[in-house]
Amino acid sequence: MTKVSGYAAKAPHGRLERYEYELPEIGAEQVDIKVAYCGLCHSDLSMINNDWGVSSYPLVPGHEVVGEVIRTGSHVKGIRVGDKVGLSWFSESCMHCHHCQEGNQQLCAEAEQMLIDRPGGFADIVRGHRSWVIPLPKDIDMAKAGPLLCAGLTVFNPLLLEGVIPTDRVGVIGIGGLGHLALRILQHWGCEVVAFSSNPSKYDEIRSMGATRVIDSTDAAALKSVQGQLDFILSTVNVPLEWNVFLSCLAPKGKLHMVGITQEPIAVPVFDMIAGQKSVAGSPGGGPATIRKMLDFCVRHNIYPIVDEYPMEQVNEAIRHLEAGKARYRIVLKNS
Repeated sequence: MTKVSGYAAKAPHGRLERYEYELPEIGAEQVDIKVAYCGLCHSDLSMINNDWGVSSYPLVPGHEVVGEVIRTGSHVKGIRVGDKVGLSWFSESCMHCHHCQEGNQQLCAEAEQMLIDRPGGFADIVRGHRSWVIPLPKDIDMAKAGPLLCAGLTVFNPLLLEGVIPTDRVGVIGIGGLGHLALRILQHWGCEVVAFSSNPSKYDEIRSMGATRVIDSTDAAALKSVQGQLDFILSTVNVPLEWNVFLSCLAPKGKLHMVGITQEPIAVPVFDMIAGQKSVAGSPGGGPATIRKMLDFCVRHNIYPIVDEYPMEQVNEAIRHLEAGKARYRIVLKNS
């Protein structure tokens, strides 16, 4: 048995408290990681509050883990004690179904998820299957790497899925934790990038992140100025918008891709989609191979999130900071 010390919510909307628990004997293909840093994501808040109706308590949040391997199962290959690694939302998959065999392990029906199926990274130790424990590039900045495993992956994978190319004109809706990384990645992808934001105080900063142009998402005239011009739009927001307005900004064959989780169904004009051969899609992240590719790309181009760092002991203060909308733009918790 492995003793773990972490922080857990005991009930929906609860304050996180010290929580001691044990992991069973390590499996043959499992890896234990000593957590150095763990990002705090809005999805952690959703799980703490049971916004999605899948939480069980006590709940240990955290799914943007970077740290050092301290123990491996007997059948683990390619990962050794002492390696610097990362672990994201998914921590295991069956490795034999059609999706796993194709490299889409995130679509596996038996995939194990952090926070839902096992305790998360607001702790001193986490465990995952060898396939989802990702060796980190040599020169990565550990203090800022955690959010890449969730936010970075979430905005990187759609570019591969939808075949976004450097000559495309791309829009990003919402420049927060996800959106600011999307701007940085797309800038180095080679695209012309239009940022949609309703916060004028961010506009200069948004341009410095790689946006070619910033458009007020509440200004009908400004939105009309890019009508029919964008090849791809990535929505990172978790609130309902006038989706038909953004569909009208797409060029023929354009794609609107959702990675922000809105609770309300989205209403889209089918005639406009058919006439312009447009589409609406979404994605849940990517598999291990995509994570490695994303990390290599970000390290090569020195792409990292802008972070506020807190000691793990101040996790509740960090949560309040995020809930108040003050995070610019991601929060990382550091283990002492």
